[in-house]
Amino acid sequence: MQNAVKISNNVYWVGAVDWNIRDFHGYQTKRGSTYNAYLILAEQATLIDTVKAPFKKEMLSRIRSVIDPREIEIIVSNHAEMDHTGCLPDIIRELEPKAVYASAMGAKVLKELYDLPQEVIPVKDEDSLSLGNLNLTFLETRMLHWPDSMFTYLEDDQLLFSQDAFGMHYATSERFDGNLPPSILEYEASTYYANILLPYSALVPKLIQRVVSSGLTPKIIAPDHGPIWRKNPQWIVEKYKTWSAQKPTSKAVIVYASMWQSTEKMARAIAEGLACRGIEVKFMCMDSCHRSDVMYELLDAAAVVIGSSTLNNNMLPQVADVTTYMKGLKPRNLQGFAFGSYGWSGEAAVQIEAVMKEMGVELTGEALRAKNVPNEAVLKECYERGEALAEKICSAVG
Repeated sequence: MQNAVKISNNVYWVGAVDWNIRDFHGYQTKRGSTYNAYLILAEQATLIDTVKAPFKKEMLSRIRSVIDPREIEIIVSNHAEMDHTGCLPDIIRELEPKAVYASAMGAKVLKELYDLPQEVIPVKDEDSLSLGNLNLTFLETRMLHWPDSMFTYLEDDQLLFSQDAFGMHYATSERFDGNLPPSILEYEASTYYANILLPYSALVPKLIQRVVSSGLTPKIIAPDHGPIWRKNPQWIVEKYKTWSAQKPTSKAVIVYASMWQSTEKMARAIAEGLACRGIEVKFMCMDSCHRSDVMYELLDAAAVVIGSSTLNNNMLPQVADVTTYMKGLKPRNLQGFAFGSYGWSGEAAVQIEAVMKEMGVELTGEALRAKNVPNEAVLKECYERGEALAEKICSAVG
């Protein structure tokens, strides 16, 4: 039997722990994840979100440790993505709640995703819902990170159900931030932000301001993934302000792949040029690094330098993979250049340069190319390009 965990006067965590998941849409989840659902013990018992389809029995078992699941009268879906609604159709059929609520867009998306046994009632931004003795307020959070996303606030417990915002992929038997190592919380929360929420960074400060201006005063933040922020919820709010600004620090990320170490020699020379001017260098060979780790490092970087050997008139597949991923996540405030060695055609560095332009990277020079094995003159140029980039980084960060 799996048990619920009480998180406030009226709310229990009734979610599921996915210890084994290691990939989430291309994002490497090294520590697994959780799918958080919440039970509100009001006069009208309410379930906030559900879980991924294979974990339905685990969620029902946790609910059953508190009440009979059929006592649930209301279901609220804050986010329609399938890791939070995969079992929703079955839950509606089995529990027969009086009402299911979602944002207007959420109601539309759920109808498109599932053959639901009853209509979903759309709620508007800042609508309130009485649960008899308790009250909910809804706040639309479009594109954080889906068009349907919304927050739900339980006024009586000062608890904000924040769906995917303020979350992380971290499977653990602990449910609260205060029981977990701060270093792991920061790493997993920032990695999650960099790999999921980064493209929507411009919306984050506006959202935080909206929460404040709406008069909501959460003392607990309960996301749909990872631990619940109960000891220090303001910590994660302040981190979101910092990460959304993408303010560069004195750090450069070198991302590359090499066939016979010629491109790697160029990468090492560039790294030396950067390091000699006091720039922190993250040296990431895509044979051994994951794309999601690159995004974690880029979150506070001032520069990215990307290199590849040329294979069949193209960049190496590892580099094509990471640049495609980077482009979709739209990191900002970066400078850099492309580089690479080649045997006879040499398209890779030029292709990388084109992708960097699409990403909005400020190019500090033309693509740097070396035919076959780079000689001392080429390596000297690589070193000097690293030095020159370091000067620009210092100017940018002040």
